[in-house]
Amino acid sequence: MRTRGSESFIVLPLLPIFLIGLFPMLLLSLLGPAGLIILGILVASAGLTDILDASGTFSEQIIVHGYAKGSERTGQRTALRSEMRFALVMIASGAALAVAGIGGLALS
Repeated sequence: MRTRGSESFIVLPLLPIFLIGLFPMLLLSLLGPAGLIILGILVASAGLTDILDASGTFSEQIIVHGYAKGSERTGQRTALRSEMRFALVMIASGAALAVAGIGGLALS
């Protein structure tokens, strides 16, 4: 039978994953459904912030650089739409988390 080597080298790459996942685990275990509502509100707020940031960046491009060529405008609009699409997904998932939390509070 062979002896296995130490697997402690895997601890350092997995540490950020553990630290990122620590907050939601504590939030859900300590607060229960109310924690799910809080997490949903935070995710939806991050989505709203992304929408505002994308709109601000688009407006800044228009104001600073003025009237751009058609291809540049198309690229700017495409970037704005893709950022807003992702932000809307975040808002929808935050709303779903909040609704699930409210349902959990109603059931408990």
